[in-house]
Amino acid sequence: MNKPVVRVYTDYKSPYAFVAVRPTYALEDRFDIALEWRPYTLRIEEYLGAVETRTDHSWRRVRYSYMDARRYANRQGLTLKGPQRVYNGYYANAGMLFAQRAGLFRTYNDAVFERFWNRDLDIDVLAEVSALVGEIGGDVAAYEAYVEGPGRAEMDAVITEAEAMGVFGVPMFVFEGELFWGGDRIELLCDRLRENGVAERVAV
Repeated sequence: MNKPVVRVYTDYKSPYAFVAVRPTYALEDRFDIALEWRPYTLRIEEYLGAVETRTDHSWRRVRYSYMDARRYANRQGLTLKGPQRVYNGYYANAGMLFAQRAGLFRTYNDAVFERFWNRDLDIDVLAEVSALVGEIGGDVAAYEAYVEGPGRAEMDAVITEAEAMGVFGVPMFVFEGELFWGGDRIELLCDRLRENGVAERVAV
């Protein structure tokens, strides 16, 4: 019998997505569900403006967001350094799809998040993401062929599908068509899982 599915939309350049990774993994320990991770590329300039033209209001939001996310990171012993520029992150996000098919998802997911937020990985430089893929046992040539080929269309399709469901930010959880935005909504998601009769594991 198939397990109930919770889809998780994430983006490596989102600080809130980063600090939600561990609590998201824990959902599979708490409930008899399957997590279905999908990359969603945030278009930062659409809602915060280009760096050169941001208003004071936008800068206040940016500064608060990183301060707030850092509080969650500190509670988990994670390093979260502010990014040095606005990133797109295509190579890393498409790499998630590649890593899933290669059976390397969790290792890849953790490595990309942790290195990016420690400023040890440029997610917009193909050579750097390729090196990471090779380091964790992936086929570098196959990865590069994917991201420079069919990966772009697949990423576009993932984003189109997400937005058709109403996705606009990350982390976003989707269960039975209902959206829960943010790691701080995980407990609301848990309530919904229980209401739908999803088996909850008993802590040992």
